[in-house]
Amino acid sequence: MLRVGDLQRSIDFYTQVLGMRLLRRSENPEYKYSLAFVGYEGNPAQAEIELTYNHGTDSYDMGTAYGHIALGVPDAYAAVNKIKAHGGNVTREAGPVKGGTTVIAFVTDPDGYKIELIQRSEGAAGAGLR
Repeated sequence: MLRVGDLQRSIDFYTQVLGMRLLRRSENPEYKYSLAFVGYEGNPAQAEIELTYNHGTDSYDMGTAYGHIALGVPDAYAAVNKIKAHGGNVTREAGPVKGGTTVIAFVTDPDGYKIELIQRSEGAAGAGLR
């Protein structure tokens, strides 16, 4: 779950920039929060990210325990180009990890959460930025 400062802005990023689908939304006006669930294939086939907006709170401290979300992609270079074309913030261009051959890239969402894109090896199953 990620706490976000603007739910629609975050939904737009995860769906339009990262290519996920909005799977479902819920509103809880009594307890002043809204939820959106995004993912690539839908539950239970793939993991989902829960975006939580607490009404009236527009930003959060990241904290020291949070690292990043990692998403498998078929082609990290193409994913970075697509993200840039949609106005996304690429903080590390696609390329091999230091001392290895796995191709990765990093982007941040509108609330500053880090997302690592890991290029899957040939034949690896799963969804991702297409």
